[in-house]
Amino acid sequence: MKPDSTTRASLAPHHRLRASINLGNPILAGTDPVTGRLRGVSIDLAMELGRRLGVDVELIAFDTAGKSVQAVAEENADVGFFAIDPARGASIAFTAAYVLIEGFYLVRETSPIKTNADVDRPEHRVVVGQGSAYDLFLSRELKHAQIVRAPSSPAVVRTFLEQQIEVAAGVKQQLEQQAAGEHGLHLLPERFMVIQQAMGTPKIRGDEAALFLRQFVEEMKASGFVADALARHGINGASVAPPEE
Repeated sequence: MKPDSTTRASLAPHHRLRASINLGNPILAGTDPVTGRLRGVSIDLAMELGRRLGVDVELIAFDTAGKSVQAVAEENADVGFFAIDPARGASIAFTAAYVLIEGFYLVRETSPIKTNADVDRPEHRVVVGQGSAYDLFLSRELKHAQIVRAPSSPAVVRTFLEQQIEVAAGVKQQLEQQAAGEHGLHLLPERFMVIQQAMGTPKIRGDEAALFLRQFVEEMKASGFVADALARHGINGASVAPPEE
C-alpha cells in the first residue's frame, strides 16, 4: 500500500506527520522511565505511518483523551489515537478499531453495589475521566446516577477516594494499577463496555486520506504489527480488534 501525492499532502500537509498522543491511557502510550521518550503501540503506529508516507513524525503528547481529540478536530494534529464515539465522529474520520479495551467499575468491598445493574441509581455518583470514551458513553447510558468528572483518567481513583464517591469507571488495567496500593477495593465482575481504540484524521482532509488510514490500520492488524507492539510493550488485557467488516 503506497500513498500517492494527494494522499500524502492530505495526511501530512506540513511535510511532517503530526500525531496526537494520549498519555492518559497507559495501554496506548506512556513515557519510558529511563529515557523519558514516548513509547507504546500508538507511537509505533504513528512512526510506521510516517515511514509509509515518507515524512518525519512529530509526536504531540496530551494528558487526556479530550485534549488529544480536540487537537485532531481543530487540525492542530494530522492523526490521533482514541476511542470511537459518535460525538467525536462529527469532525473526525475514524478507522475501524485496532485494539479493544474493557471498561470496568471499581467499588469498595463494603459497597452494596454488586453488579453493573446496581450502579445506575439516584443515590450513586460515578467518577470518570473528563472527555474519555467512558465519560461519553456513560453520559448517554446512565439515566439516574450522577457523573462526576475528574480532570483526567489517571486522576479517577484519587478523586474516587478523596471525595468518597460510590463508583469509579475506567479502563480495567488502569483502575487495577491505580487501586493496587489501596485496601478494600475491587472491580465489579463484568465489564460495562468494550472500548474500540482507533485512529482518526480530520474529516476535512477528504475521503482518500480517510480510506488510506483505514487500509493502513487493517494492514497493521493483519500483519501482526499491532499484536507484536502490544507484546513488546508488555500490555496485558487489551486485544487486537478483528478485521473491518
